Amino acid sequence: MHLTATTQFGLEELLADELYDLGADITHVGSRAVEFIGDLRLLYEVALWSRLSMRLLRPFAAFYAPDEKALYREVSRIDWQDFLGPGQTFAITAVVNRSTFEHSLFVAQLTKDAIVDQFRNRTGERPSVDTRNPDIRLHLRMTENEVILSLDAAGDSLHRRGYRQGTNEAPLNEVLAAGLVLLSGWDGKQPLIDPMCGSATILTEAGLMCQRIAPGLFHQGKFGFENWYDFDPQLWQQVRTEAEAQRLEEPQAYLAGSDLDPKVIDAAAANITAAGLEDCVRLSVRNVRDAAAPAKEEPGIVLMNPPYGERIGEEAQMAALYKTIGDSLKTNFQGYNAFVFTGNLEAAKSIGLKPARRIPLFNGPIDCRLLKYELYRGSRREPKPAEGPAKN
Repeated sequence: MHLTATTQFGLEELLADELYDLGADITHVGSRAVEFIGDLRLLYEVALWSRLSMRLLRPFAAFYAPDEKALYREVSRIDWQDFLGPGQTFAITAVVNRSTFEHSLFVAQLTKDAIVDQFRNRTGERPSVDTRNPDIRLHLRMTENEVILSLDAAGDSLHRRGYRQGTNEAPLNEVLAAGLVLLSGWDGKQPLIDPMCGSATILTEAGLMCQRIAPGLFHQGKFGFENWYDFDPQLWQQVRTEAEAQRLEEPQAYLAGSDLDPKVIDAAAANITAAGLEDCVRLSVRNVRDAAAPAKEEPGIVLMNPPYGERIGEEAQMAALYKTIGDSLKTNFQGYNAFVFTGNLEAAKSIGLKPARRIPLFNGPIDCRLLKYELYRGSRREPKPAEGPAKN
């Protein structure tokens, strides 16, 4: 079957690598999406194992719809009894780009009307819409009036892992956190330190990686494909059992996080416990200026997502915070590679280090950069060569 996994901007190539490693035949890497071919087993494995997919879609219809009549007519031509069983509820998620239709909600409503009218005309009954927890979630993407209709295999965004018990004010979503860990080049064995860990999403995603825990095992409720006509419960159970057997109990890497607020650390601890990682991640209450590398570990990775300071009048406060971050990195993490993910590039200048890399990403609508700093031990300057033989 043809499948599409969507992701966040900047993570497409990482997602393609992840899908390839799972056995996918990659056919196209686009903006925020990767198209591939696979069978039911692969579909189930991607739902369980993908750390970078937001949605997992199974396209089944494509057509051009220049206006309302054409959209209604083309949707009506599909035999919806192939996708919706008696008594099943459904919902439609619509995404509209550069089209004559301005509102995705209107497109979703018109599509819903065409489906409901077909059932009413054929059977005298209409299926119910359930926007919160439908049996079948349909995904409609319209770009320049070209429409692709898909079944949503997860039924909900895959970034909602299910382990999150509590969050701070502006948590990273889990897919982005996993992407940051992978972009850092962390090998799953080195120490990984987050000295501004918030609700510990970065550390939790890193822990799931190195302990070989499939993130889909935490999914709440059914996956969307469990309500499809070709769902294979035995194969699904087999794939789940194989995933559960992959888990490593012994901690594989030194993972540690800290934050200034004890309540935030309590929430982080609850998330880590819910993910089964309480023996793998160390947490402490600490100011970022006091964060330090573990004495008995080889240098590794520092990865953090400090506040961006979006409120008016916070510029001086943010500059001071980012200067503190820079001072802490220079003093306490020599030999490490540090990564700061931020949407405040002006404040980031106060870190006082020259980035070795600047990777463009988004956190929601915020244009961000993942900044890499190489923290050399001592001075980077090479000693000057001797100017000739010493004179007697």
